[in-house]
Amino acid sequence: MKILIIYGTVEGQTRKIARFMENILQENGHQVVIANAVEEPPAPEGFDAIFIGSSIHIQKYNPLVRDYIQENIDTLNAKSSAFFSVSMAMASSIKEEHDEVEQIAKDFLKETQWYPKTVWHIAGALKYTEYNYFKKLIMRSIAKKEGGSVDTSKDHEYTNWDEVKKNVLSFMNRLETKLKTYGQT
Repeated sequence: MKILIIYGTVEGQTRKIARFMENILQENGHQVVIANAVEEPPAPEGFDAIFIGSSIHIQKYNPLVRDYIQENIDTLNAKSSAFFSVSMAMASSIKEEHDEVEQIAKDFLKETQWYPKTVWHIAGALKYTEYNYFKKLIMRSIAKKEGGSVDTSKDHEYTNWDEVKKNVLSFMNRLETKLKTYGQT
């Protein structure tokens, strides 16, 4: 199958997750086109499935991802699609943090009127080595509150790669079954 992956990233973790998904799909014999939302990504027509991902920063998704969705909304709603939401809040053990992320995603999808078949919430990373002084202090304070690492001398990755792989393979298995049964995406 031909799969399109579009992502929006600030610090690079969403890109890393998108590339990981690309590798899984290619290893399973699929054709994959991957694009950053800032690089004028291709339209979704001609693809069997579309994965779109964005990180959350200051309780908002990447505006270029939102614009891409809105520009292609009819096609996206007619295709098999998945949205992957990346945030540090998903690494938290605090239920309210997870609930807040889920609400941000619901509001975003309602605003864009996109109805993906699947939504994945994925923990991101603390990229302390890439932050400026003030952002490092803010992120350290948030991490301390949520039980994350406060060691600012290195980066800390919280993405559960096994879960990402399981989700992608499960999505593709459902899509392949649907195609065999109904002959459509």
